[in-house]
Amino acid sequence: MGDLARIFKAYDVRGVVPDEFDEEVAEAVGAAFAEVTGADSIVVGRDMRVSSPPLAAAFARGATARGAEVLDIGLASTDLLYYASGSLGRPGAMFTASHNPARYNGMKLCGPGAVPISEATGLVEIRDRAAEIIAAGGPGGGERGKVVAKDLLPGYAGHLRTLVDLTGMRPLTVVVDAGNGMAGHTVPAVFSGLPVKLIPLYFELDGSFPNHEANPIEPANLIDLRKAVVEHGADIGLAYDGDADRCWVIDETGESVSPSAVTALVAARELAKHPGSKIIHNLITSAAVPEIVAEHGGVPVRTRVGHSFIKAEMARTGAIFGGEHSAHYYFKDFWFADSGMLAALHVLAALGEQDRPLSQVVARFSRYTASGEINSTVDDQVATVERVRAAFAGREGVTFDELDGLTVTGGGWWFNLRPSNTEPLLRLNAEAADEHQMAEVREEVLALVRR
Repeated sequence: MGDLARIFKAYDVRGVVPDEFDEEVAEAVGAAFAEVTGADSIVVGRDMRVSSPPLAAAFARGATARGAEVLDIGLASTDLLYYASGSLGRPGAMFTASHNPARYNGMKLCGPGAVPISEATGLVEIRDRAAEIIAAGGPGGGERGKVVAKDLLPGYAGHLRTLVDLTGMRPLTVVVDAGNGMAGHTVPAVFSGLPVKLIPLYFELDGSFPNHEANPIEPANLIDLRKAVVEHGADIGLAYDGDADRCWVIDETGESVSPSAVTALVAARELAKHPGSKIIHNLITSAAVPEIVAEHGGVPVRTRVGHSFIKAEMARTGAIFGGEHSAHYYFKDFWFADSGMLAALHVLAALGEQDRPLSQVVARFSRYTASGEINSTVDDQVATVERVRAAFAGREGVTFDELDGLTVTGGGWWFNLRPSNTEPLLRLNAEAADEHQMAEVREEVLALVRR
């Protein structure tokens, strides 16, 4: 294998199988993970990709070669793995490449209590130790731990239902597009016993993704769901990514509900239970989010983009909830981890406790018009950002901040220009009071970026 630095990212492991990531690497990482964490018991889960069972088995061989017990929970969503780690107090490894194409696979690693392991909290040490183990010819012999199979799906489903008040819900028709990913495994268990007529799309577990990519942030992957919601006269549509930790919401008209609106809705519900608490939002969620949090007596806390930053800030501040533009939602009462399924239950509860359609329920949480994320290829990220800054400098009422990239705020509008860490791209997000103003800001910035 090549340099492991190529597949060890900021907060997970991801690469093409078998060219970049194979059983030799997985076995070495299993041994290194057991050594670095000092764990005597490790939870391991996997998604539906063809490569996941052999990679998970290899990881278990490496971990047991260091004397650790492996609790094999089998097929799982990433938040099911977090449930296992949190409820059992054990570190965990989830084999998934989330929304990436079929040829990819990877690992999401966490410490006991679902605490994320990133390059700042042990991932580099695991990578370097794994490289040493590979160079030495593998983990070798020694006293071996054992592998124990355990089904935690019923416990996971039951636990989620205790975190949301679902009593008194009116009957709902819900279309769910699992994208042939792990939601096809978890949704039936979580929705069991609820007054829900479930209309499943692509629930067959198939890591080749024969119908569309399991990436709901791309509008093309929502076409079938939007059509099905309208055809069935459904109350709501839900779309999940491959490992089912992200959830995208469609209203009864077939239109997308922005993750910012979902963040504000769930924040309001959580603040009703925990008045005065802190709510995390990243800096490219809608300006409506901190406004609504404050209106409901909460304290909005703004963070950089990326789940490692959100989780760290939640733990530091004791925030009860956090949301991202990418449809990741984080809950204090779920070990500060993200769960698209738990967010979906909150939306179902909010919809089911009254008689209005979803489009009207979320209207009060949708105040502005957003551009969505627009990528531009540039030769020099720094010089391009400075060109944009210079163009807006000196304008009356315009302010700048650099929490993550460059955020420029003016009268009734704002935009953020953020460099990609892995590609020669700048990512633009803009928002304004109406479509016309947003388009003006978007086009001016894009003209400067793409000049």
